[in-house]
Amino acid sequence: MTDTADTAPVRLLVCDDHVVVRAGLLALLGSAPDIEVVGEAGTGEEAVALAAKLAPDVVLMDLQLGEGIDGVEATRRITSAPAPTPHVLVLTTYDTDADITRAIEAGATGYLLKAERPEELFSAIQAASQGRTALSPPVASRVMARMRAPHPTLTDRERDILGQLSQGLGNRDIARALFISEATVKTHLGRIYDKLGVDTRAGAVSVAKEQRLLP
Repeated sequence: MTDTADTAPVRLLVCDDHVVVRAGLLALLGSAPDIEVVGEAGTGEEAVALAAKLAPDVVLMDLQLGEGIDGVEATRRITSAPAPTPHVLVLTTYDTDADITRAIEAGATGYLLKAERPEELFSAIQAASQGRTALSPPVASRVMARMRAPHPTLTDRERDILGQLSQGLGNRDIARALFISEATVKTHLGRIYDKLGVDTRAGAVSVAKEQRLLP
């Protein structure tokens, strides 16, 4: 067992847009002697600014933050800032493949669900402060299952549509670019979503990049 008596506490910034949830987290974290909350943010933009100003060791980041940038974009901005940058530990209720993929791709060190016990949260914060990956068991299972599963096979047309999608084009513009109807684009998109296990355009592009499926 590691003796933390002479170790400086982990400096933590908490970002959650729900005031009551944030207050509960602050009260809970205040009971951990080896964690010091140095700031709190209610928006992604505020989290990015405070991360630069306060230089915490870890940012505890929710994914859905109401108006403004979401937790994934905030994570990307925080982790891509000039070094040294804090580690980002996602704490959320969302555990879809697309959410997990987007967060990790954005630079998150760990991904924890809000249903975890306090002890697991404390341990994950300590792990994240040292740059070690911390994943909730359900999240770890999904990641491992995806790694073991063979990559989905896309048709040439589906790859073409994914390529257009990655450029931010809407269905109408994709249809014009590929000389097909919008209805055909929608049909192909539905098949792409099913094959990639996602339900959003951003999720499809994220998974496609991760699995090198883009043309």
